[in-house]
Amino acid sequence: MEFSEKLRVTMKERNINQVQLAGLTGKCKATVSQWLSGKQTPTEDGQTRIAQAMGLPEDYFWKEDSVIHLVKKAGTVEKLLPKDAARLLGISVRSVSLGLQQGVFPWGYGIHTERSWVYFINARRFAEIEGIDLERKGETTNAST
Repeated sequence: MEFSEKLRVTMKERNINQVQLAGLTGKCKATVSQWLSGKQTPTEDGQTRIAQAMGLPEDYFWKEDSVIHLVKKAGTVEKLLPKDAARLLGISVRSVSLGLQQGVFPWGYGIHTERSWVYFINARRFAEIEGIDLERKGETTNAST
């Protein structure tokens, strides 16, 4: 997952807006906006400082996600993130996102809100249709994030 996408998701999960992140990092709102748009990407050291400011592990933004965090619980339905579906399918995150937006994947969908797209992928349905055994690979987790 690119830094901008990971930052956007993390901010949403932690209910942090651009102004708040600017305050946490000591940067201006315009810089945060550049990060979120993907027009600027901080150095690894800069990403470490952002992670620390948000109370995350130092390597949170630049370390490759471990497979154990592929599936997240959403109530009783296990949810798979678009980046993880893309990795498992060997295609780009953009391809998965566009497919979800256009309704071409039977295991998920995208919803357009006022500001962005929100995606849902049913992990069990994904595994069944794509023939991937997520349970056997140890890729599920009981931790909610």
